[in-house]
Amino acid sequence: MRALAAVLLLSTLAARAEAQSEEQLRAFFEGKSVRARLEMPGSSEGVDVYPGSAQPVDFPKHASRLKRYGTAIRRGDEVLITKIKLKNDHIEFQLGGGGYGTFGDDTSPYVAVSSASKSEREKNLERDIQKTSDPVQKRKMREELDRLRHAREREDARNRAEAAQATAIRDANIRQRRLEGGSRFNIQYEKNVPAEALTPESVMQALGEYLDFSAMGETRAEPPRDDGDLRKGLTVEEVDAMLGRPESISHRMEGTLAVSTSSYRSRGRRVTAEFVEGVLIRFTITSP
Repeated sequence: MRALAAVLLLSTLAARAEAQSEEQLRAFFEGKSVRARLEMPGSSEGVDVYPGSAQPVDFPKHASRLKRYGTAIRRGDEVLITKIKLKNDHIEFQLGGGGYGTFGDDTSPYVAVSSASKSEREKNLERDIQKTSDPVQKRKMREELDRLRHAREREDARNRAEAAQATAIRDANIRQRRLEGGSRFNIQYEKNVPAEALTPESVMQALGEYLDFSAMGETRAEPPRDDGDLRKGLTVEEVDAMLGRPESISHRMEGTLAVSTSSYRSRGRRVTAEFVEGVLIRFTITSP
C-alpha cells in the first residue's frame, strides 16, 4: 500500500510539474512573433523535429506534406505564436492558428452524389410487363418504361455534374483555408518529453535552425516609460485596464484568425494596438 501511495504521489507531482512547465512555455511564447526559416505545410501535421538526431527533420516527408497541403508559411514570413501544447511524447509549437485539419475543420472535399429513385409508375410498369401477354400492350409499356428510365438516367447525370462542381468548389475553399490556417512544429521525443526540454531555451534550441526568434524582441515603437508595462502578449482586457477605454475599435479576419485594432489616447499620446484572438501582437505610440 505504501508503495502504491508513493507511485500515485510521484505521478501527481509529475503531472503538476508538466502543467506548470506548459504554462511557463505558454507565458513565454504565446502572442509573440517569430520569423520562418523554412516553408511550412498548410496542415495540422506540420513539421516534425527530432532534437539531437543526425537529421532532426525528415525533409523528404516534409516535401511530401508541402506538395500535398500547400505552403501556408513561407521562408521569411513573420508569424504569430498562437499556442504551445505539451503532449506525452512531443511539444506542439503552433504558428498562425496551428494548421488546418484540427477538430471541426472539414478536410474532405467530396460531395455525395444522390441517385434518382424509381417512381411508382416505373415500378408498376416493371411488374405489369411480366403479367401482360398482349404484345401490343407490352410494347407500349416497354416504350413508356424506357422513357422513364432515360429520364432517371438524365437526372442522375445532372446530379453527378452538380456534385462534381460542388466538390471542386469545396476543394478550392479547403485549399485556400489551408493556406490561411498556419502550421506547427512538433518537437518529438522517443517516449516522454524530458524535463530538461520543458524550458524556453530548450525549445528555442530545438527550433533555432527553422525559426528566427529575434523577432520576439522587436517592437514597432518604444513605449514611453509612463505607459508602464505595455508589451506584446498582453490581453485586450489588460491593455484596456492600462490605457483606458479605446477611442475606436476595428475588426477584420486574417484567414481564420480574428484581428482587432484599438486606438487609445493616453497621457497626451496616441497608442494604436493590434490584437490577434485578443492578444496584443504589435503597437505604435505617436504624438498627437
